[in-house]
Amino acid sequence: MLSVLRRLSVALTRFMGVIIIAFSALALWQPWIFSWVAPHISAMLGIIMLGMGMTLHWQDFSHVLRHPRDLGLGLLVQFGCMPLLAFALCHVFALPPELAMGMILVGTAPGGTASNVLTFIARGDVAFSVAMTAAATLVSLLLTPPLTWLLGGVWVPVDMGGLFWSIVKIVLVPVLLGLLLHHFQRGLVDRLMPFLPLASALVITLVIAGIIAVNAQNILSAGPAIFAAVIAHNLLGLAVGWFAACRLRFAPPRRRALAIEIGTQNSGLATALALAHFTPVAAIAGALFSVWQNISGALLSNFWATRPVTSDSGEKDS
Repeated sequence: MLSVLRRLSVALTRFMGVIIIAFSALALWQPWIFSWVAPHISAMLGIIMLGMGMTLHWQDFSHVLRHPRDLGLGLLVQFGCMPLLAFALCHVFALPPELAMGMILVGTAPGGTASNVLTFIARGDVAFSVAMTAAATLVSLLLTPPLTWLLGGVWVPVDMGGLFWSIVKIVLVPVLLGLLLHHFQRGLVDRLMPFLPLASALVITLVIAGIIAVNAQNILSAGPAIFAAVIAHNLLGLAVGWFAACRLRFAPPRRRALAIEIGTQNSGLATALALAHFTPVAAIAGALFSVWQNISGALLSNFWATRPVTSDSGEKDS
C-alpha cells in the first residue's frame, strides 16, 4: 500500500502542471464543481503548512545554519526583488487597483512549498531550498504586512494588523504545531510521512481550482494584461534568482535552488489574504500565478534534471 502511495505521489508531482491545468480548465468551464472550496481555503493552506512543519527538523539544515550567509542573502533577494518586481509590473501593465493589489500580495508572499519538490527534481540543493522556504515563511510574518501596506497602499487601503494575524493563523501556528508533532510524536509523523506529499498535492490542486471557480467570470473578463503581468513576474523571479546566485558565487546546486525558490511564490497564501482582506478580484493574480508557476517550474526542473549540475558553470558541485 505504501509503495503504491509513493509511486502515485511521484507521478502527481512530476505531472503537477498538467493536473493543475486540467482542474483549472474544469473550474473555468463548470465553476460549481469547485466553488465549495473557497470558504475553506485558509484551513486548507493551514493543513499544507502543518504538513510542511511535520517534515522539518534541525538536522536537515544544520550545515546551512552553520553558514547562514547564503540563507540571509537568499532572503534578501526574495523580499527585495519579488515585491519590487510586482510593483513595477503593476505600473508597466497599468493594472486596475484590485488586480494590482493581488499582484503585490503575490510579490510580498514567501516562497512556496512546491519549490522544495521542484528543487529535488532539478537536482538542486534541497536542504537549502527547505531552509529558505521555512525561513521565508517565518520572516513573512514580519515583512509581508508592511511591504503590502507600503507598495499596495498606493492603490487600496491595507489593514496591516489584519494581514499580520491572518499570517499567524494560516502559517505560523500550523508550522509550529507540525514541528512540535515531529519532536514529540515522531512515531506518528513517521507513519504519516508517506501520505504527506500526496495529500499536499491534492490540497494544492483543490485550492487552485477553488480560487479559479469563484473567479471564473472575472478571470475570463480580466484581459491579457494580468496574464502577461503574472507570467512576467514568475519568469523574472526565476531569472533574478539565478543571476543573483551566480553573482553571489553560490555553488551550482544552490543556484538552481535559489532560482526556483525566488520564482515560486506561496500564491495560495496571497490568494487567501486577498479573499480575507480585499475582494475576489484581488485573488485573480494569485490564482493565475498558482497555475503558471507550476507549468514553468515543472518545465525548468525537468530540463535541469537532464543536465549535470557541473554543466551550469563548469564549477564542481559542493
